[in-house]
Amino acid sequence: MDASSNSGAASMPSNGGARALGAGDAISSASSGQHKGPGALCTANLHIREVWEDNLEAEFALIREVVEAYPCIGMDTEFPGTVARPVGSFKSAGEFYYQTLRNNVDMLKLIQLGLTFSDENGNLPSLGTDEYFVWQFNFREFRVDEDMFAQESIELLKQSGIDFDVMATRGIDLAHFGELLISSGIVLDPDRTWLTFHSGYDFGYLLKALICQPLPQTEYEFFELLRLYFPVFYDMKYLMKYCDLHGGLSRVAEVLDVERIGPQHQAGSDSLITTMTFVKMKNEYFLDFVEDAQDETTMVETHTQHANVLFGLGSDGGAEWANGTMAPASALANESQYFPPRF
Repeated sequence: MDASSNSGAASMPSNGGARALGAGDAISSASSGQHKGPGALCTANLHIREVWEDNLEAEFALIREVVEAYPCIGMDTEFPGTVARPVGSFKSAGEFYYQTLRNNVDMLKLIQLGLTFSDENGNLPSLGTDEYFVWQFNFREFRVDEDMFAQESIELLKQSGIDFDVMATRGIDLAHFGELLISSGIVLDPDRTWLTFHSGYDFGYLLKALICQPLPQTEYEFFELLRLYFPVFYDMKYLMKYCDLHGGLSRVAEVLDVERIGPQHQAGSDSLITTMTFVKMKNEYFLDFVEDAQDETTMVETHTQHANVLFGLGSDGGAEWANGTMAPASALANESQYFPPRF
């Protein structure tokens, strides 16, 4: 996510089994606490695995091992803010938002990506150890002295501990990352569920890495690509419309009593708190108990009807979408008939 809540001015210059740890280096201890209760994460001895160009392939090998048992993927990105606004007339708020997103994603460069793998109850992979792991990918493309950025966003990233000199020398080549992501087993698969918060820009930067070209001109084409590479996703910012929650991710996590593990405005920590908050939100706001004709009670997860909608875009931004095609508003009365629920 953008490290700044407001846009700044543009500036120039298996479950792992008994497998031993791989080549991940610079693993930072994040917490010794432990969460308990239904759907809570066990975060004792949790570590964020720092991924660089020199260990990228080894870390993707580990990810391929864990994704089958941990198919829910909390995702967050860090990028240089927003520096441009489109001009002209637009048919909807969603179209304006998409053109703003497209212009900025095409102009700017991805800095970090955080991925947290879990099962549907929020349990994390241990890789056969007594520790739990989250992945943080550090990219080399962005240069503070060469590229455009929003000043406030970059200052927040620096304050969070991101060292842009190290990123420039050790960071991941984005094209190499995109190649490995395609074959990783975490995209192009309807058995994976992506957990996000206000994630239009996050998915925009990931799609840019996957297709190795600018984002599509239209919102329609963007959603076609999105649903190809990420068949099932949830945006908590959109889900908040159906429960009594307000504000940004940190505020929602605080209200739901979810503890942050690691530094704010770093993608690994943000992807973890995204997963933890989603599990808590689902359990507190999207579980109903229904009695059948035999008076037997069944628990129903109601959030699934809101899958595959991005906050401010598509059907939430004024356009009506169903399976990547335009549809009348009445056709979207039951979103789940178009977007098969996963988690």
